[in-house]
Amino acid sequence: MPKDIQINEIRTDWTRAEAEFIYNLPFVDLLYRAQSVHRAHFDPNRVQMSRLLSVKTGGCPEDCSYCSQSARNGAQLSASKLMEVERVLSEARKAKAAGATRYCMGAAWRSPKDRDMPAIEAMVRGVRELGMETCMTLGMLDDTQVLRLKGAGLDYYNHNIDTSEAFYPEVITTRSFADRIDTLARVREAGIKVCSGGILGMGETAGDRIDMLLTLATLPEHPESVPINMLIPIAETPLAKAAPVDPIAFVRVIALGRILMPRSHMRLSAGRTEMSDEMQALCFFAGANSLFMGDTLLTAANPGEDRDMQLFQKLGLRPEAPRCSGAAGDA
Repeated sequence: MPKDIQINEIRTDWTRAEAEFIYNLPFVDLLYRAQSVHRAHFDPNRVQMSRLLSVKTGGCPEDCSYCSQSARNGAQLSASKLMEVERVLSEARKAKAAGATRYCMGAAWRSPKDRDMPAIEAMVRGVRELGMETCMTLGMLDDTQVLRLKGAGLDYYNHNIDTSEAFYPEVITTRSFADRIDTLARVREAGIKVCSGGILGMGETAGDRIDMLLTLATLPEHPESVPINMLIPIAETPLAKAAPVDPIAFVRVIALGRILMPRSHMRLSAGRTEMSDEMQALCFFAGANSLFMGDTLLTAANPGEDRDMQLFQKLGLRPEAPRCSGAAGDA
């Protein structure tokens, strides 16, 4: 490692050459450095437990090639109406009882309609009153919608950039990469924490994966959460026959993300049903410290609590304690 690369500092001026050098370190050296950074900022044996609920499924007008909820890419998932607030809160209570400390709610929209905002705000307030951190993913937001979510007490807003700017048009054409960056900036300006990551396995190169992380690591502030998804190929979508991701390459991405964004939660998201215990263990060693619990992740399968707790017991990991005060408006 060249002496001029500082890997344990909070930086937003990372260069492409630095990121590529770190990514290509010998695997054991990369893991050692990622684990060293991780230990400097987190308890290495604690994992944040989050639950994700689809509050409005299917019928999305976007053409994201990986998504089962797009109305345009062949998945043909039937559209549902926005879930009733009390039903969302009932599911949130179950998630809290199972150990979740963050509750994430997602709607298959290009952007929310104003008529849906009162219900969305009520969901945020209700989940916060349960003492959990709140996260929403609703697509693009305008200035008024962002302020309404902030006023309801929203802690985090998820808006993934998915991949590198160069590869992005190969995956999505109905929304630009710049649109995603603009939404992240709008959320950050309003004082809401940012959750943003990407998907591996869509046909991108290692360079695209590096560039995706570099985009996030060179924002004015790092996202507080960085979900890394492994593509779940969905029948009838353009990526239905995508080749699986090499496990070692996936772990390298986790390690690079940990080094570039030392204080961010690195989350194992979609695709864990296809990961062995050994692969997940390597991800935790590389700096992953957050995951989605439960047997469903939006519309895809996810390991259930029993399997996760068995893995935690093997590895000596424990769920992270809750951080949210539960008072609306003080996120």
